[in-house]
Amino acid sequence: MNHWLVKSEPFKYSWDQFVKDKKAVWDGVRNYAARNNMRAMKKGDLMFFYHSNEGLEIVGIAKVVKEAYQDPTTEDTAWSVVEIAPFKKLKKPVTLAQIKADKQLAAMQIIRLSRLSVSAVTAAEFDRVLAISESK
Repeated sequence: MNHWLVKSEPFKYSWDQFVKDKKAVWDGVRNYAARNNMRAMKKGDLMFFYHSNEGLEIVGIAKVVKEAYQDPTTEDTAWSVVEIAPFKKLKKPVTLAQIKADKQLAAMQIIRLSRLSVSAVTAAEFDRVLAISESK
């Protein structure tokens, strides 16, 4: 299983709205690296749901429920979407400041490639973020 992180501005699409919707088509991605990450996703992969711009924190975990296919919002075949569903809300959100302060997360793509809207997360990074969320 691979792990990922997707970003969404909460005023555009929040975790709470995602939970209400029960599923989302992750569309509108127009960056080749982010698109390639989406194309690498497999059904069942888990991803962090990150609130960007406002909040700057990982708030939940989503699951890939349908692998990449042509983005229906464009006729350009260069772009893909995946379908995701809420899996679990984090016990406590994990902020970008916490991620940056943790030496075990120093290589995380959200830090190194901060503008990337869909990024890969290693299994060790995934587990570490979960541990931070569960800590007091």
